[in-house]
Amino acid sequence: MAERFNRPDFNRWAARARATGGCAQPVHIRGRVEYRDPLTDALLHSYSTAGEPGGALRVACKSRRASRCPSCAETYRADTYQLVRAGLVGGKGVPASVSAHPAAFVTLTAPSFGPVHSRRTGTGGAVTSCHPRRNGGTCPHGRPVSCTLRHSTDDPRLGQPLCPDCFDYPGAVLWNAHAPELWRRFTLAFRRYIARSAGLRATEMREVLTVSFAKVAEYQRRGLVHFHAVIRLDGPAGPDAPPPGWATLDLLKAAVDHAAGAVTVNTPAAGGVPAKTHTWGVQIDVRPITATGELTDTAVAGYIAKYATKAAECVGTLDRRIRATDDLADLPVSGHARRLIAECLRLAEVDDFASMRLAEWAHMLGFRGHFSTKSRHYSTTLGRLRADRIEHNRREHAEITTGRLPFDDDAVLAISHWRYLGQGMTPGEALLTAAITGKPLARVDPSGS
Repeated sequence: MAERFNRPDFNRWAARARATGGCAQPVHIRGRVEYRDPLTDALLHSYSTAGEPGGALRVACKSRRASRCPSCAETYRADTYQLVRAGLVGGKGVPASVSAHPAAFVTLTAPSFGPVHSRRTGTGGAVTSCHPRRNGGTCPHGRPVSCTLRHSTDDPRLGQPLCPDCFDYPGAVLWNAHAPELWRRFTLAFRRYIARSAGLRATEMREVLTVSFAKVAEYQRRGLVHFHAVIRLDGPAGPDAPPPGWATLDLLKAAVDHAAGAVTVNTPAAGGVPAKTHTWGVQIDVRPITATGELTDTAVAGYIAKYATKAAECVGTLDRRIRATDDLADLPVSGHARRLIAECLRLAEVDDFASMRLAEWAHMLGFRGHFSTKSRHYSTTLGRLRADRIEHNRREHAEITTGRLPFDDDAVLAISHWRYLGQGMTPGEALLTAAITGKPLARVDPSGS
């Protein structure tokens, strides 16, 4: 810290730290850019990183993971919040009339692969016993099948199997790997059910109704993903047109219940794992979104945006990929996560499962889908929100690196040469950045891995 603070270029370094929003894993690049007149080739403006501290420019990493960079993840969370909320009440190019369209908050969960420790509450909200069994007894491996503890919210045993040897680790890993396909088939079955209910073919329904959605994947503590989604019924032009009168919330709920129970994905018997039929869990939740009450548009948007910045690290696994040089026994993960990772690595060697790339996604416990997705007509896009923010900053703030350009940069020829140098910062730089920007101090990985 003292070394960085006493350098003559500290003020410039601090300005870059503010410009990146306090990014915890800034990307270091070196190079230059020239702006030339496309007709005369005259040099209008130039910039080089030679004048930057260390001869390199630091730019924000733009990570969505709060575990890697709280600052950039907060920007991603805020953008996701605006995206989801615009699809419920309007704004960002979506008409306010969309708030009158039928919309519901849907939760699809994974099935059980074995009993795990959980925090249960009764009807009055009081915490009850985890897994009470009147007669008790043990499993085939000699472990108790009951748990009478009342777990606290931060109990590290939450999500851990009562008996790891009874838990179906291959089934859990394969289910995670096929969760994106289950979602895709769910959306198809959902649309087909609505079309049949209206006496239409699926292709004909597009002329009168559009199904729009925005979803996010969340990890449960037992290591299985489940999906939260906003599903909305629109007219044929999307949010700009109201849906037909027969497209009601009751029909939406019936379509969810049907589609969730109708879709399956099969995997063959291989690698010592029997053939499996993967389905959604029995816990399916469909709740209407209202302007007032417990489940408002603001609450739903905040809930989805919060989980858009998280991954599998809440299960006790890593937030990076498993390297070939990693010793699984030495990884700082929970015992449950370790067995899930080991199963991913084992099944990756089986030819029938090679296309799932389980070794590459072992740190995600087999899940390789996108964490947040939306349909085309739901609302605006993250790209458009980023472009609007860049344009706003260009109008309101002086550019820290190149200065405000005295011309429209869309009408000139930009010639740039950039080279990647690395990523991250030292612990001392991290402390200074947190002090300068007021942003949370993140975990620092000097290797930038």
